[in-house]
Formats: sequence, structure tokens, C-alpha cells
Amino acid sequence: MNDTLYMQRCLQLAKNGMGHVAPNPMVGSVIVCDDQIIGEGYHRRYGGPHAEVNAIESVRQPELLSRSTIYVNLEPCSHYGHTPPCAALIIKKRIPRVVIANIDPNPKVAGRGINMLREAGVEVITGILAEEGEWLNRRFFIYQRHRRPFVLLKWAQSADGFLDKLRDNTCATPPIQLSTDFTKMLVHKTRTEESAIMVGTTTAVKDNPKLTAHQWIGKNPLRVIVDRQLRIPSDYHLLDHSVPTIVYTEQVKESEHNLTFVPISFADNVLTQIMSDLFRRHVLSVIVEGGEQLLHSFIRAGIWDEARVEIASEWLGEGVKAPLMHGQIISKEIIDNLQIITLAPNESSSTSLISEFT
Repeated sequence: MNDTLYMQRCLQLAKNGMGHVAPNPMVGSVIVCDDQIIGEGYHRRYGGPHAEVNAIESVRQPELLSRSTIYVNLEPCSHYGHTPPCAALIIKKRIPRVVIANIDPNPKVAGRGINMLREAGVEVITGILAEEGEWLNRRFFIYQRHRRPFVLLKWAQSADGFLDKLRDNTCATPPIQLSTDFTKMLVHKTRTEESAIMVGTTTAVKDNPKLTAHQWIGKNPLRVIVDRQLRIPSDYHLLDHSVPTIVYTEQVKESEHNLTFVPISFADNVLTQIMSDLFRRHVLSVIVEGGEQLLHSFIRAGIWDEARVEIASEWLGEGVKAPLMHGQIISKEIIDNLQIITLAPNESSSTSLISEFT
């Protein structure tokens, strides 16, 4: 039986849950009997049935389950959450063989599902396409292992390394548009796939952004703002109550509908406090869209997992400098004459983004 082939199908199915299942992982499941797929499913939405349940329910001839293999890219759960444990369901349905890509890093599972299956006499194979499975669910693995959201840094810069021209601290002068209409749409697509989006005070005051996903069909991310002195005017988009929004501040202010003010200490470890609070709120991932100071803060603290940078062909000559960072190149592509570089942290084999690509 081709375990790798069927696990590839699991990963393909799992991707369908992107943007809908957080803070749960993306999981797909395939059931095979006599080298034929007889059922498949994926985790469709948070709080809904897991992939294994959907796959089992899709089987038209349940009597075949007793001589089938069920493939799943993440260890079946062993505890009661929003749904009953999938490991118990597999045992109940007498499925004799289970093939898994990754062991679940969640302390509530972490091998318990596998042990439950083996103790019931089920054959369990692990590690099939484990690297691909971990990459697919890298947000979930970071969230569970580091007890914080997955951090995606995102910015657009000119060919000579500037984020924007120099502007005063008002929104009277709009920012330089380095992205194209198409790449802006892709940014909105990304917003529907991640849990939250964050900006600092200066960006909020200068740009008056909405930080929604109105150019793509899907959910809006939670808006996260760092505003120490509550400088953002009350009539700005970010405070319009239209989308759930968290403001981290040193001021004490009563929360309102869709607008939560969280007091923190700005004396030390601001990002650590914010990341810990977002983890407690079950925020799986956060896009950091600026500005300059906030991006630099994440880079200096080493709190980032991926960076996505658009490099335009325009030269500005002067302005707000883009971050200078190092990392392992994940991908490079050209879209609408923009070079888009995606990096991940890698101290042992670092590449300077600015010097290498501008």
C-alpha cells in the first residue's frame, strides 16, 4: 500500500480548512480499503467535526472499515473538547490500521491518541511525510511549542530600501503606494487566512488603515493595535467598532463593543506581554504590517517566524528605511513587476535581504 501517496492526499484535503479552523490545526483524512479510497474528509471549521469523523461518515459501505487503513496528517485526539475523541471513534469502528504524519504537540494529546489506539490493538504508523505535515501546520506547531502566536512580518519597500517617503504625523498626506492592485488583493487574501493583524501607533495615526479583508471573501482578522498613550483619534477606522479590535496601552480605559483596551507595562518586554495575552485569547497567528518601529522591535526580539517582503521597482532616494534582516529564503517570485521574497529565521545560514536583492 502506498502510504506516501495517501498521506499526500490528506495534506491536500487539510489545506481546505485554512482560515476556518484556527486555533485548531488543518487536518485531512483518507480511508483506504484494498488500495481504493472509500472515504475522505477534512476539518472544515473550528468547533465542528474533525477530519477523521468526516472521513468515516463519508464511507458508503461501513462494513469495509474493519479491513481498512485510515490516514490522517495529525495524531487523532484522545480527549473531549468541542467534539468527542477521534481515537475512540477509530477503535469503535474497528479500523485496524492508522497512518499518521505528525504527533500532536498539544499537551492534551501529545502521544496519548497513539497510545490509546495501540492499547486497543490498532497498528499505528507515524512519520509519513512528517516534514511536509509540520510545514503545513507550522502556525499550530509554533503556537503549541512556544506558547505564542505564529508571527508573519509583512511590508512593501522600494528598490532602494525605503518603506515610505517622510511624512508628518497626520493622515493628510497619503503613503507611497508600492504595492499593485493585484498584490493588495493578495494581502487581503492573506488577512482572511491569519487570525490577527497588528500595527503600531505611528502607522495607525499616519495611514488611518481599516486592516480588514474587504477585497477578498472571508473573515476579517482580529485587529491588534499598540497605542501606549491612546493617540489614535476616536473617529479613525480602527476604532469604529466594526471588527473585533484589541488596543494595548498603558492607560486605563473601559472596553466597548468590539473594542477591548488591555493595559500593559511599557517599561519592559512589551512584545512578550502582548504575545502571551494573544496566546491566552487563542490567537493562532498574527500579521505584523508595521510600521518601522514595530517591525524592528519584532526583529530585534527574534519574535518572528516568517517575513513576506514586496520589493518594488521604484526608487525613492530617501524616506523611512525598511528593516534590515537576515533569514533563510523560502521563496522568490515576480508578480506585477514586484519581487516578493519570503524568509524564515535561520541563524546558521543567513542571507541579507537588503544587500542581496536591491
